Amino acid sequence: MSVFSSYLPELYMGLSSLLVHKLRSLLTMLGMIFGVGAVVAMLSITAGAQKEMMSYIDLLGVNNIIIEAKEAVDRNELQARRSISPGLSFRDFRAVSENVPGIEALTPRKRFKPLKVLPKTAQEPPLLIGVQPNYLQINSLKVVEGRFFTEEDDSRSAPVCVLGETAKVNLLGYDSAVGKYVKINDTWLQVVGVLAQQATADTEVEGLEVLNRNNMVIAPLNTVMRRFEDNNSYLKDEIDGIYIRVTPQTDSIDTAGVVSAILTATHKDAGDFTVTVPAGLLEQRKRTQFIFSVVMICIAGISLLVGGIGIMNIMLATVLERTREIGIRRAIGARQSDIVRQFLTEAVMISIIGGLIGIAFGFTLSRIIAAAAGWSTVVTASSVVVAFGVSCGIGLVFGIYPAVQAAKLDPIEAIRYE
Repeated sequence: MSVFSSYLPELYMGLSSLLVHKLRSLLTMLGMIFGVGAVVAMLSITAGAQKEMMSYIDLLGVNNIIIEAKEAVDRNELQARRSISPGLSFRDFRAVSENVPGIEALTPRKRFKPLKVLPKTAQEPPLLIGVQPNYLQINSLKVVEGRFFTEEDDSRSAPVCVLGETAKVNLLGYDSAVGKYVKINDTWLQVVGVLAQQATADTEVEGLEVLNRNNMVIAPLNTVMRRFEDNNSYLKDEIDGIYIRVTPQTDSIDTAGVVSAILTATHKDAGDFTVTVPAGLLEQRKRTQFIFSVVMICIAGISLLVGGIGIMNIMLATVLERTREIGIRRAIGARQSDIVRQFLTEAVMISIIGGLIGIAFGFTLSRIIAAAAGWSTVVTASSVVVAFGVSCGIGLVFGIYPAVQAAKLDPIEAIRYE
């Protein structure tokens, strides 16, 4: 308590000095306010973008590998590819399954965009995908109503399906959907389950098409292959995707390299597929976000630097104004360290008050950016601590020189100063 009490006179004098010149003090703080606000707002943008992207990559599964057939831009390109490679097929699925170690589960995928859907919906029609039952395990999905289809359903090509949350609401409303029927093209499918709401991403992930994972009708693979007709089957891939989940002990990035090598050999380097590794995307995204955050902090830090120069400038002017006061204090027994502490306290107080106002400004700015641009922003505790800590540090650093200059004044000359 005695240590704190020894600083009370300096705090009181510093606050009094700031209040005497309110407008000047406020203008001096503006650099700190804008600097801290800019740092908080910029970091909130990067944190929001990172959180959104990370949630989607995490949804894809950090232990997963996703193989997608690459769509051609026109028919001629597709025919040229088919002259080299038959496209993604069950042969590829078996080659990966039999030759790649460390695989925990995998399933082919066949996807259709329905031409007709009953019950009719004014919303975007759902996408139909055919997969094996382990799709539930690979993608860590949860069933909130009914059940997922089984191996038996798949083996006998049963006309059953599981709906995503959005597809269920758009087609069948909010009542229980289990036991009801939906018609996809000319085939009726009985609903046996409904999946929990899943996170989606508005951001394109390299190699993957952005899909609404909640607006899907998921059916057994054999049901889709045998009950739905694929027009122009020669030009289209036999399957259009493979989902792979590796064991926790297996490096998914290395495994993806093996998968890519196998498919490149069987497809004769036709370039008609992509292999996406969420774990690799995660590492790449973290590096990119780190660099982006550093750049944003440096840009926002310029405002803090300008604010620090403003503090030094105003403190030097204050020393000049109060030369006589400094001389009187020295004459009645104040030490050089007391003078240094007095002016340093004033500089730091400007930074602290400016920093606190800047944090509030940063919060407000991040909300405005989120509302105006539609971006996701997240103000983190670390960004607040970093911005406030840097502002206090700048106040301390830029306040040292004026404080030392004040302490070096000769007491007799200072008293004579007019």
